[in-house]
Amino acid sequence: MTRDWKHIRYEEIDGVATVTLDRPDRLNALTFDVYGELRDLAAELARTPDVKAVVLRGSGGAFCSGGDVDEIIEPLLGMDTRGIYDFAKMTGACVRNLRDMPQPVIAAIDGVAAGAGAVLALAADVRVLTRGSSFQWLFTKVGLSGGDMGVCWLLPRIIGFGRATELLMLGSKLDAETAQEYGLTARVVESAEELDSAVADYVKGFRRVSPWGVAMTKEMLNRAAAMDYSSAIEMEAWTQTMLMTTADFGEFRSSFAERRHPVYAGR
Repeated sequence: MTRDWKHIRYEEIDGVATVTLDRPDRLNALTFDVYGELRDLAAELARTPDVKAVVLRGSGGAFCSGGDVDEIIEPLLGMDTRGIYDFAKMTGACVRNLRDMPQPVIAAIDGVAAGAGAVLALAADVRVLTRGSSFQWLFTKVGLSGGDMGVCWLLPRIIGFGRATELLMLGSKLDAETAQEYGLTARVVESAEELDSAVADYVKGFRRVSPWGVAMTKEMLNRAAAMDYSSAIEMEAWTQTMLMTTADFGEFRSSFAERRHPVYAGR
């Protein structure tokens, strides 16, 4: 596991990895290097069972303002079709790797989450917002399709097709209160300090449940959207069959009989 990254800040304490976008002077705007490291870090975390949860956040009062105009958009204008396609594949891999990793991902959002930054927030399993935060998918405002990095798959599944259509076509801003009303977040807090506390609460909650159970729940949620109902039931039956043979399932039975909290190992 690589723990020294040049373009993002990585901390790991007691099985919790915190990934911080750390360009506060640019509202944590993304560069080619930041995208590349996010993609690679997420892939490595997926193979690191000692990490039980991942927190994704920005520094300096913003989450992420999207692609850096000077460092990404300007160079893209000079690329050929293949070069741009390779870039688009890399950005999509960031989202895919966050969704594919078995660990739960918590997005701690304080401030703006715009463009690609708003898509990264959608890739998380849980989003916690401060009251002054906002989302905005700006792609049509810069002459591009509203569909980027898998947002047309993610956003309608979270808030519904009609609301997602309006936001992606118009590039409208979504404030924290409306985001909560739409179901994009379950918690809105008043300050950055309360944000840290809310994230810690989620981490505690995830540590109380089976890591493998969480991983397979995430896998089922990712796959079920592309299945018919009967196939989804069959897939879940096979998954439960497998998990009922795990040590964690036996640990629950033992802890219940011994009147103690279970200690899950993800085995």
